[in-house]
Amino acid sequence: MGTVAVKRSLSAGRMLAVFERIARSQPIGVSALARDLGADKSAVQRDLMTLADAGWIRPEPGGPAGGTRWELTPHILTLARAPSSSDRLRLSARPVLERLRAETGETAYLTMPDGDRFVVIDALESFHLLRMVPPIGIVVPLEGSATARAVLPHLPEAEQARLLGAAPDEALREEFRRTRALGYAVNAGDIVSGAIAVAAPILGVGGAPVGALVVTGPSERLTEERRPRIGDALREAARRLYEC
Repeated sequence: MGTVAVKRSLSAGRMLAVFERIARSQPIGVSALARDLGADKSAVQRDLMTLADAGWIRPEPGGPAGGTRWELTPHILTLARAPSSSDRLRLSARPVLERLRAETGETAYLTMPDGDRFVVIDALESFHLLRMVPPIGIVVPLEGSATARAVLPHLPEAEQARLLGAAPDEALREEFRRTRALGYAVNAGDIVSGAIAVAAPILGVGGAPVGALVVTGPSERLTEERRPRIGDALREAARRLYEC
């Protein structure tokens, strides 16, 4: 039986985009929102009023005169507490992150797919004075990040092409094969100079990636000699985490 084409609600999609933009850039005004989203200002204003009436956003307290800027209300926390598969994975991963931090001395964190991107779900920062700490909720870059390099090789090629914008060439396919054989991937200062990240995918049913475990720190401590040992520890931790 074929699927029935259902018309999407463009206004609802725009409202969700407004809500997400406020969450990333709060406090923010209607002009900036309309400009960032390439949307009609009056339509964005209607979305703001609808979100405000429903209790999701509010004017910034004590904001500047001459224009309202908007921020999220604590109402978002009612959703944040709702149980989900990501929350179950986060809870299961917490002791794993604690062990990784203790064993490596570096920041350990968990990322999960969120649509066409990856997001940091939980992080335990290193006790070193000089450390790398990704904020929870930050979007991890698709290009160059250890997370993406660890996860992409385990996706179907059609999904790889969709996320990358083009089908992987032979050189990239060979890199994916090496990554699958190793069980982990490395970002050696490709995003932030001097910052190293090593990631291993958490593979679910049928080998589909459901997240990644990452250890990150400065290049002075995460030397080339240490990275394979950290990668092996991440790979085994990810395997045990899924088996639990």
